[in-house]
Amino acid sequence: MAALQDFMIDGIEGHANVLADMAGKVVLLVNVASKCGLTPQYAGLQKLYDELHEQNFSVVGFPCNQFGAQEPGLADEIVDFCAMNYGVTFPLTEKIEVNGEDQHQIYAWLQETFPGDIEWNFEKFLIDRDGNVIKRYPPQTTAEDADLLQDINEAL
Repeated sequence: MAALQDFMIDGIEGHANVLADMAGKVVLLVNVASKCGLTPQYAGLQKLYDELHEQNFSVVGFPCNQFGAQEPGLADEIVDFCAMNYGVTFPLTEKIEVNGEDQHQIYAWLQETFPGDIEWNFEKFLIDRDGNVIKRYPPQTTAEDADLLQDINEAL
């Protein structure tokens, strides 16, 4: 069975395979967009990353333009937007598709464990230290959600 670190995806700024650094970490994967009503979730995700990254926790954002064309920017525009508006320092990947014919293989893998198309921007998946998918959260689940925080703490 595959694990998170078995997949390859480059960082938004061209860094090779951002997932290689995730081995042994608890990771929250999130498909993100800059022009969505849920975009303010970046602030909570960054706060969560800041508070827990020293405990081998990471957030990884996957920019995606599939929902309402809410991530239309080029890589440098996305990076600048996230840094200037939310101080994002957690890893962002190259822009991908999370559903459909051109779905990135990592999202096909995530949906093997938790079937069903991604509903909207900011849907989340929690990955344990061994690289296994352990939970899926709907887009409205924020980084401050008590159940999400409990699940992360248990995984840590």
